[in-house]
Amino acid sequence: MCHSLNRPVGARKQRGFTLLELLVVLLIIAMLAGYVGPRLFVEVDKAKIKTASSQMKSLADALDHYRLDVGQYPSAEHGLEALTNRPADADAQWQGPYLNKAVPDDPWGRDYVYQVPGTQEREFDLMSHGADGKPGGSGMNADIVW
Repeated sequence: MCHSLNRPVGARKQRGFTLLELLVVLLIIAMLAGYVGPRLFVEVDKAKIKTASSQMKSLADALDHYRLDVGQYPSAEHGLEALTNRPADADAQWQGPYLNKAVPDDPWGRDYVYQVPGTQEREFDLMSHGADGKPGGSGMNADIVW
């Protein structure tokens, strides 16, 4: 039996993958990504809506605490910033800050809309205009109102 000087006794010649095998694997990965990807993005959009609702609930609670201390909700001029920074004309009853951090942006990176007086059942309106940032819309572009 003749042995090569480069290979130990009993070692076999190793084969790599052929181009066809690699293309088949890449095709399978692409098909899986095409199937799973869109479903994943729908879940991300749903999570943004839930995040907006949760943040607006926290903001509404902070606004209620502000009202308990000061006797009224912040004016439209002061807006939500009155929850973290004492307004210049605030009296000694302001016991803030009412939020631990700065007022968050909505999940799409825009400011929440705060209106006083409100048009809904509450004394104020708090909303996000959704993914498109415009009033109205449907689906992902629908307004999220607290």
